[in-house]
Amino acid sequence: MKPSQRAQATEPFHAMAFAQLAADLEADGHDVVKLSLGEPDFGAPPAVRSAMRDVMDGRPLPYTPALGNLDLRRAIAAFYLDRHDVEVDPRRIVVTSGASAALLLVLAATVDPGGEVILADPSYPCNRQLIETFGGRIATVTSTPESRFQLDAAGVRGALSERTDAVMVASPSNPTGTSVPFDELRTICDLARERDVWRIVDEIYLDLSDHDDDDRPPRSVLSVDPDAIVINSFSKYFGMTGWRLGWCVVPESLLGAVERLATNYFLCASAPAQQAALACFTPESLALTEERRRELVGRRALVLDGLSRIGLPVPVTPDGAFYVYFDVSGTGLGSWEFCERALAEVHVALTPGRDFGVDTAETHVRLSYAASREALAEGLRRLGAFVAGLR
Repeated sequence: MKPSQRAQATEPFHAMAFAQLAADLEADGHDVVKLSLGEPDFGAPPAVRSAMRDVMDGRPLPYTPALGNLDLRRAIAAFYLDRHDVEVDPRRIVVTSGASAALLLVLAATVDPGGEVILADPSYPCNRQLIETFGGRIATVTSTPESRFQLDAAGVRGALSERTDAVMVASPSNPTGTSVPFDELRTICDLARERDVWRIVDEIYLDLSDHDDDDRPPRSVLSVDPDAIVINSFSKYFGMTGWRLGWCVVPESLLGAVERLATNYFLCASAPAQQAALACFTPESLALTEERRRELVGRRALVLDGLSRIGLPVPVTPDGAFYVYFDVSGTGLGSWEFCERALAEVHVALTPGRDFGVDTAETHVRLSYAASREALAEGLRRLGAFVAGLR
C-alpha cells in the first residue's frame, strides 16, 4: 500500500516546517525568536474567552446548521455594514472551520478538472495545493515591486483564457503584506466578470490594513462587486488562530452548492467557537482589536527600520497584514540557506520564499511581525549580528 498520488505530490508548507524546527530547538533549551508564523501574540479578546468559558458549562452543544449559527452570520453581516458600509444578506455568509475550510469549499464549488485559476506569484502556498486537489490548473502571473507584488489588470488580462474558472486575489497579501490599489482591484473584477469568471478575493487581512488620512477603514471588494466570493477569518484581526473559525461570502447562485459541500465535508464549524465568536462584535472587543491593529503598525515601523539598518532591503512597503517580504540576495545566500542558518546560528525563525512561488523563491524571506516588540527587537539584533558575520 502507498499514499495517493495527490498526497505524494502535495508540497510541504515550509513555514510550518521551520516552526517545528524552532520548537525542537526550544525543547533542547534554546531561546528562539519565532518570526515565521502569522500568529498574533494577542490571543482572542477577553470577552470571547469569557464567552467560551460560559458556553462550556456542560450544556448540550449540538451541530449548528451547515452554513453556520444564524446569530453569528447576522453579526458578521452587521460588521460589514458598520465597518465597510456594505449590505450583505446573512444567508450568503457561510461560517467555516477556519479560512482554510472556506477556501476548500469555494474552490470545490468553482473549479472543474482542467479549469484554470489565475494567481499571483508570490502568493499563499495552500491555495495552489487546494486548486490542484480539485484537478484545477494554476495560471501564474509574475508580479513585481512595480505592481506591489500583486496581480494587476494587465497581468490578469493576459492570463484570461477560455479555460479560466476563477481569478484569485489576496489583498492584503501573504507573504508581502501589500494591497491591490482599489481601482485596480475593481478593474480586475470587471475583466473577470465580463468573461463569466469567478472572482475569489481573500480579505483575511483586510481589517488589519492601514486606514486612510481620514481614518476610514479599507473598502471590501463587495462594495464594487457584490457577487465576488470573499474569504475571511477570525484568526488574524480577532487573534483567534487556534479557534479555527472563518467565513466566506458567496453569491446567491452558489449558495446551494456550497451548502451541499459544507454538509458533506464538515457538517458544521465548531459550535462552541461559533457561540463564543459573537463576543467579537461587542463595542469593547472591536475597540480592542482596533488598538491592536494600531500596535501592529508600530511594530511594522520597528521592523522596517531594523531591516534597513541591517542592510536587508524591503522592495515594497507593506500596508496591511503583519508581514515584511525582504530581499536576501545581497547576502550571498539563497533564501532557504539564509533561513536555515539564521535558525541554527542565531535562533531566529523565518520563512523562505520557496513557500510562496517561483520568482522570489531564492531571493526573498518573509518575516512576521505578529510577535511582541521585545521579540522583534531581539530578533532584529540577532539578524544584524548574523548578517554582519556573513560580510
